[in-house]
Amino acid sequence: MTHSFSRRLGVALALASCLFGSAFAQSNPPLLKLIVPFPAGGTADVLPRILAEKLRTHYTAGVVVENRTGAGGNIGAETVFRSAPDGSTFLASPPGPIAINHHLYKKLPFDPTQWVPVTVMATVPNVLAVSTKLPVQSVAEFIAYLKANPGKVTYASQGNGSTSHLTASLFMQLTGTEMTHIPYRGTAPALVDLVGGQVDVFFDNLSSSAQFHTTGKLRILAIADAVRSAALPQVPTFEESKVAGMNAVTFFAVVAPPGTPAATAAALQKQIADAMAMPDVKSRFAEQGAEPRGWSPEQTGRFIQAESDKWNKVIKSANVTLE
Repeated sequence: MTHSFSRRLGVALALASCLFGSAFAQSNPPLLKLIVPFPAGGTADVLPRILAEKLRTHYTAGVVVENRTGAGGNIGAETVFRSAPDGSTFLASPPGPIAINHHLYKKLPFDPTQWVPVTVMATVPNVLAVSTKLPVQSVAEFIAYLKANPGKVTYASQGNGSTSHLTASLFMQLTGTEMTHIPYRGTAPALVDLVGGQVDVFFDNLSSSAQFHTTGKLRILAIADAVRSAALPQVPTFEESKVAGMNAVTFFAVVAPPGTPAATAAALQKQIADAMAMPDVKSRFAEQGAEPRGWSPEQTGRFIQAESDKWNKVIKSANVTLE
């Protein structure tokens, strides 16, 4: 090997090493930040924190879960949307700012169609929860009661345009029934009034309502998913209760700012999927009533698009708009 060739080879190897090091730094920045656009304590906040504990081994400066709340998730979403697409900042969120809000709000400071999908962490089915004061024991009895009392039954939601509001709208469209909407500021106050009998119905997500069903403080009549939930195996699905098409799950996804390279999204998806395969993570997700997913970016993109299309139809049919 000549001296000049040896020198050229050394330069080439050094350059390759620099390029490889740069690519590695891009896919694994020192610090990973997961922005949750809703308050601490709920399922949307708990799930990414469970995963953050496992992801820290991949990032020298660790993983931070940061809550940036307000405007139906739009404030936190805008923060991520305007972040550099360098693999350091991601949005961890339920459907609103990912798949629904652009159908609800007349104007948004970001374009949800430009998110780069990473993965769906989990899905949680919505449920039909009724006050124990309501004289019904099944979906069939509930529908009959609604038709005998049009507009007299009240249903709670987490707020105008929330998944609980839209799920109730879907139910009314499918069954030809009519209820009166009582919007609340979040799940907790809605559940308090449902348990207290101040409101009759709440299409809540399973993770919030299950404990109150188990203790007899409210009654869950059906699960809005394709299969029964392992958390409440005795409760039938809407399909089993003869309400076809009544599928409504709350999903919790991770998406990246526009322009994020596909390889960067795929790298984080693999890290999340590996973490979700751990037995302790599975059991902690189960405590939240959450079904672990860990889907690929491609499957996640298809799922989000399908969910967006479904809820857009419901929103238009119910004429729901927000400022």
